[in-house]
Amino acid sequence: MNFDLTPEQDQLRDAVRALGRRYGHSYFVEKAKSGGHTTELWEEAGRLGYLGVNVPTEYGGGGGGLTELAIVCEELAAAGCPLLLLVVSPAIAATVIHRHGTDEQRKRFLPGFADGSLKVVFAITEPDAGSNFHRLGTVARRDGDDWLLSGRKCYISGVDEAQYVLVVARTEDAATGKLKPALFLVPTDAAGLTWSKLDMEIVSPENQFLLYLDDVRLPADALVGGSLDAGLPALFAGLNPERITVAAMGVGTGRYAIERATEYTATRKVWGGRSIGAHQGVAHPLAHAAVQVELARLMIHKAATLYDAGRDLEAGVCGNMAKYAAGEAAALAVDTAVQALGGAGMTTEYGVATLLGAVRAGRIAPVSREMILNFVAQHVLGQEKSY
Repeated sequence: MNFDLTPEQDQLRDAVRALGRRYGHSYFVEKAKSGGHTTELWEEAGRLGYLGVNVPTEYGGGGGGLTELAIVCEELAAAGCPLLLLVVSPAIAATVIHRHGTDEQRKRFLPGFADGSLKVVFAITEPDAGSNFHRLGTVARRDGDDWLLSGRKCYISGVDEAQYVLVVARTEDAATGKLKPALFLVPTDAAGLTWSKLDMEIVSPENQFLLYLDDVRLPADALVGGSLDAGLPALFAGLNPERITVAAMGVGTGRYAIERATEYTATRKVWGGRSIGAHQGVAHPLAHAAVQVELARLMIHKAATLYDAGRDLEAGVCGNMAKYAAGEAAALAVDTAVQALGGAGMTTEYGVATLLGAVRAGRIAPVSREMILNFVAQHVLGQEKSY
């Protein structure tokens, strides 16, 4: 076993860390509270090649894998800039198109992912079905050579910043009459596609939306892979990258919170000449949180390594475990940091309470901790399916 990054991965980590710290958490919060977006950071990261590290070199990318993209997600979050669109665009959408798109779709879309000029968001969740694709109500039906999409989606991130939405719908199999999943690339300016913003108690420059598809007409080449048989493999292709990069973002956020808290507690003196960090009641919770973050980080590394080696089933198990561990660790780290800072922890100035909503959401989305425990119980422990 080798726990060391390659020299190139180390250089990537250092470079992304430096970029993130030039912007910092105050930039992230200012954009979020003003209703803006982190456009400047995104565009600079794109120009430097960080958004396309997992895109093949033939399409202008870095030729790396999920390990490299997880590094980018983690280090920007560790600088106080956790960018959710890194998950939905480079991790999910770019992976789906790279692995299951047609040659024309790869040539058309992957260069934009590589330089950050293209943002494609992901739409699977629905009001009545959650992310259970067996119950999705969004349906695609043929109309001549075209497709017509109708349905609703919810909690869709960043639609207002994207050029396309990768929509998971269901189509009728002509041979069996059964509905099967299919993925479509829908332009955000398509006729019949509308959305409304959801008000969320999360400090984030990336917004959440309800989507409405009312007979959205699409050409045949909007179908990912060009065949209905590509639908299920394409859908699952995006799940491991999603979980692993969400986990990396969570670990980065946890690192950021612990760093802010330890800087404060090492210098804060209110009881004589010793810092408050010298007291075990303060130091032990921070140390415990640091342990949990590092354990989650190791599982992310394992999951990404397995994924990049093409061991998808094993990566799926480890990716779910990494997402669970990182969600718990990030929430613990931020809450512990707030407690260690006392009243200062609740201020915007100190920059930790601003992350409470995001890390709490990380225990719910993109898959809840309870569903991950169901997965582990069934697929690792061999228990009967409970739902």
